Amino acid sequence: MPMNKTLMKLIGIAHTSLYKMSGGKLGRNMRGSEVVLLTTTGRKSGKQRTTPLFGLADGENWTVIASQGGHPEHPNWYLNLRDNPGVELQVGGETKRMRAETAKGEERARLWAKMAEMYSGYDEYQTLTKRVIPVVVLRPAEAT
Repeated sequence: MPMNKTLMKLIGIAHTSLYKMSGGKLGRNMRGSEVVLLTTTGRKSGKQRTTPLFGLADGENWTVIASQGGHPEHPNWYLNLRDNPGVELQVGGETKRMRAETAKGEERARLWAKMAEMYSGYDEYQTLTKRVIPVVVLRPAEAT
C-alpha cells in the first residue's frame, strides 16, 4: 500500500527546507542514494514548486522517477514538467537549468534498471499501480 500523500508532502517540505538551508550539505543522501531538488513551474498556478527526489547522474544528464510511491496518479511535479519542461535541478550546492523529457523504449528500460539498482523501492512501487511509472531525463538546457 502506498504511503499517505499528506505524509509524503510534509516529509518533502521538511527535506527541501533542510537541503536548501544547508546549501545541499544536509539531506543530499538518503538510504545510500543521491537526493536532488527539482523545481518545476506549476501548470495552473505558475508558481515555482520544489520536490526532493532520488537522482542519478548519467553523463551530464540526470534521471529521476515519477513514482509517487506507487500511487495510481502521476505526481504533480511530473504533470508540471510535461506542460513546461524547463526546470531547475539542485545537486548539493549547485543549481542548473535543465530540460525534462520522459524517457521511452530502450532508454527508459536502461535508466529504470539503473534507478532500481540504486533504490529497489521503484520495482515495488511499479507493482502497486497500473500506470507505467515515468522515467524522466533531465538534460542541460543549453544542450537542447
